[in-house]
Parts: sequence; C-alpha cells; structure tokens
Amino acid sequence: MLTVTEAFRKFRSRLELTQKEQDDASRRQKEIREVMNRSFKIADDFLTGSYKRWTKTKPLKDVDIFCVFHDDERPKYRTDKHPSVVLTDTEKVLAEEYGRENVSRQRRSVTVKFPVGSDEERVMSFDVVPAFTKSSHCEIPDTATTKGWTETNPKIHAEKATAANEAFGGEWKGMVRMVKRWNQEKDKPVKPSFLLEVMALQILRPPFGGDYPYEFMAFFATAADRIDETWPEPAGLGPPVSDAMTAAERVNAKRMLTQAHHAVREAIEQSRAGRNGDALRKYRDLFGDLFPLS
Repeated sequence: MLTVTEAFRKFRSRLELTQKEQDDASRRQKEIREVMNRSFKIADDFLTGSYKRWTKTKPLKDVDIFCVFHDDERPKYRTDKHPSVVLTDTEKVLAEEYGRENVSRQRRSVTVKFPVGSDEERVMSFDVVPAFTKSSHCEIPDTATTKGWTETNPKIHAEKATAANEAFGGEWKGMVRMVKRWNQEKDKPVKPSFLLEVMALQILRPPFGGDYPYEFMAFFATAADRIDETWPEPAGLGPPVSDAMTAAERVNAKRMLTQAHHAVREAIEQSRAGRNGDALRKYRDLFGDLFPLS
C-alpha cells in the first residue's frame, strides 16, 4: 500500500500537464489567432493565466489566451464605447467559426468550448481575452467594474508564482494545483479559483515542511479564517481578486474550507492509528478520484 507521502506525490504528478495537452493547447492557440486575425488586426497573442503559471488543474479547461489588438483597432473600442462592445464583436467572430452553442461571453473574456470525446488530454475550452497594450502591461475589458477596463500584467503573476515555488522547495505550484482540485471537486465554493492561488502566496509560508497533510491542514484552516478579507490582484493593477464572491458565497466557502480542515485532521489521526487505508480514502473523498489508493 502507498504511504501518504507517496500518494500525495503521485496525485501531484497526475495533475501536471502532459506533453499532449501542451501540444493541443498550442495548436488551438494558433487556430484561434487565425480566426481572430480574419476580423481584427492582432498584434500578439499568448497563453497565460494558471496554464502559463503551471497551476492549472485537470481537466484542462478555461485556458486563457490574450489576443492583443493592434493600436489600429484602438479607435474602435477604446473611445467612448462600453467595453462590452469588444466582447460582443469577439463573441460574434468566434461563434461564426465554432458555433453559437459553443461560445459564451464572460465578464472579461469569451469562452470557446471544444468537443473532446473520450480523450482526456485535450483542451476542453479557452477563455479568449481581447486586450490592448498600456505601457509595460495590458488593459482588458471588465464589464463588472465602473471604469469598464482593467489593467493587468500576467508577467508579474507568473513571476510571483515562480518565486513562491522556488522558496517552497518546488512544492508550491503542486500544492496549488491540489487545492484547486479540491475546489473543483466541491463545486467551486471559492471563486474564482485564482483566489486560492492568490491566498496561497501568503498562506503557504516557506520552507516546505515535508509533510503534505500538515501543510494542507494549516492551509485550509487559515483560508477559512481569512476568506472574508480583501485579496488584492498580485500585480497591483486590477480590482481585488476576491470581488467576485457575494457575502453568502463567502459564508459557504468558509464552511467548506473548515470542513476540509477537519477532514485532513481526521485523516492524520487515522494514519497515526495505523489505519493508512482509511486515511487514503479520506483524502480521496477530499480531492477526488485522481487521488491514488494504490
């Protein structure tokens, strides 16, 4: 039977992106750029978000692709028009290519869903983000803000994640993927999942102690205590990452995080009592079927 440490390492490995998934993401990125270029003048495009930071969990969906519009497009969208205009135009172009039923508009992006069938190593969906350059960073539409546009710098997000991972002995990104998997398994009580990553920048304090259960027990407890706080966007440019949750959603998130804390503590007690199998099953209940039992 696997030890608890071996099980967590195997679980971490199962959540890592495969070469096939990376190749599929790259192919889809090029395809989407070609579609966008037919109707807009695109200066650049790049994969970003948790995919780029290596904190994306399985299944691979909602991969962020920034489509940076050329400055020639700026007069059409960055004058007195509402930011929804560029999202509507982007939605129309993508719907013509991929079908109305597979395309939907979000707060800052347009989601495109792809059929994957039984192939679990295919990208399920992309979030296409129209963007404009602004100094050394980008500005993107944000229909949930009064200003209508949000400044962001994905490069800073990636740099902070890399620094945290190095300080945490190379375990930080893996733990974030596992926490996000818990969130996914429990119907996403914490929204957006990026909020968990932002919280982890402060909560997972280096160095890594070498014991996954104790690290997770502490993380869930602290996250439950601090879920009501305002969590700023890491680059210091956009609105707080925590602004997407209502008061009722925060109450539910606190309850679910507290339950997760108690579940890990129970699993630790089972391991101490020599009931390793029971402990592994408790972790599977917490993190889902990708958590190994053998």
